[in-house]
Amino acid sequence: MGLSLEELKTLSAHFSSCYLTYRKNNRVAHQRKMGAGQKGFLPTPLDKLVFILLYLKCYPTYDLQGFLFGLERTRACRWVKLLLPVLEMTLGHECVLPARQIRSMEEFCHAFPGVRDVFIDGTERPVQKPKNTRRRNKMYSGKKRQTTRKVVMMTDETRRVGFLSLSKNGRRHDKRLLDKADIVRHITSTVTVWADTVFQGINKQHPNTLLPKKATRKTPLSPEQKKENKLISGIRITVEHAIAGIKRLGCMNQSLRNRRPFIDDTFILLPSKRRTMEFPSKKGLKFNLLPKQERLFYY
Repeated sequence: MGLSLEELKTLSAHFSSCYLTYRKNNRVAHQRKMGAGQKGFLPTPLDKLVFILLYLKCYPTYDLQGFLFGLERTRACRWVKLLLPVLEMTLGHECVLPARQIRSMEEFCHAFPGVRDVFIDGTERPVQKPKNTRRRNKMYSGKKRQTTRKVVMMTDETRRVGFLSLSKNGRRHDKRLLDKADIVRHITSTVTVWADTVFQGINKQHPNTLLPKKATRKTPLSPEQKKENKLISGIRITVEHAIAGIKRLGCMNQSLRNRRPFIDDTFILLPSKRRTMEFPSKKGLKFNLLPKQERLFYY
């Protein structure tokens, strides 16, 4: 599942605390106290954590997931809907999950402390083709030639994802998503921005930007410009490695089968964590989440 034994034990302790908090806040009024009744096939917090991590890593069908844990497919579906927001709450500490909105230079410095270079790129994942023609046209990506959902991310030189935009339809251009996020103008001038040729015009928003030169029919690239493009691409490969690390999970490299709205945004948010997880004490646990009206809840 991509975690060491020590990380799994540490994550399990915080997962248990967040699970109790989530169930208490979203609990329907009952006469019995919390914890009463049957314990089910996932009795311990570690069992629940392994259940949801295995689902994200392998992305099996509910039939196979239920078979592995001795559940019916409907019960496996309910556990996935319940445990996804709990896992998001557990990883929601400011040092683990990336920022979804950056509206000032202070927020940028908080998301990227002490960085000198940031790398911007977009990625998309396939989804099942909708039956509705209008929705299908909105999701169709001419680059991938299939229906997709797309995000724009920003990483540092250590491949840590510090910013992740909201998922949009694959028809939208990467530069349009970046302009919609409105993050470039909040990057400090001392930080160098490395981007691909798809983000032409970003140097007007941030002067300290390095973009590969783009050739045209009338003005082909010179040998010096080709060497410079190769050098920039070799340095910018950091963000490509970060994207490849996210797509090791089955929920990201397979076609999206889930029907719940915006669940693909949760699937890409959870893998976009630091490679080394650092959890503070329970008293100092803080969450850096979007406002309630913009959050994704699964009741």
